[in-house]
Amino acid sequence: MTTPIKRLPGRMPGWAKVVSAVVLVLIVFFAGIRLSVLPGLKDLFGTETNDRSGPALLESIQDISRYDAASGNFQVVVDLEKDAKFLPDAIRGTRTLYVGAGTVDAYVDLGKVGENDVTVNDDRTSATLKLPHAALGTPSLDPDRSYAVSKQRGLLDRIGDLFSDNPNGEQAVQKLASKHIGEAAKESELTERAETNTTEMLEGLLHSLGFKEVEVSYGAA
Repeated sequence: MTTPIKRLPGRMPGWAKVVSAVVLVLIVFFAGIRLSVLPGLKDLFGTETNDRSGPALLESIQDISRYDAASGNFQVVVDLEKDAKFLPDAIRGTRTLYVGAGTVDAYVDLGKVGENDVTVNDDRTSATLKLPHAALGTPSLDPDRSYAVSKQRGLLDRIGDLFSDNPNGEQAVQKLASKHIGEAAKESELTERAETNTTEMLEGLLHSLGFKEVEVSYGAA
């Protein structure tokens, strides 16, 4: 004779718990759809953004003696992939496709020009200037024109983002984009253009002051 299984009052069987969980997920899912298709409900449960930032504080003031004579606009596509040994990409690994757009300025540091680098004749009609070569500034990424095209992450990386203070951080690709932009600026004619523009600026300025002959050269320390 088979003894019937007694169930404790108030206890839900295991299969019933699973069914209840599935039903709850479906209710939340379809509720989300209703909120998205009904404008009134969407506005009712919509989010609001408030800027509670404090005022910006002036930390220091620095005098600038350099003449920014040229600026280059650059764009680079960064494809950064990080793999884990002995694990497939679906489990551990990331790949980010990022478009970085930014500028690099070329300048001549007029603060390095000494007294011996400027020669003026007695009747102040001729001037000779020796300037340092043009240099490149630090690449500056434009956040309005830089964006991630795609992000692929393994399961462990997705779980790690849940406990990270900066999930989906793009510091690595941004740093790499700045590096590539800086390298491209070095291979361009940006410094040559800056020296040409500086020469034209100084010649125009000194001619307006009465100098008839102006000679500008580069190479002084």
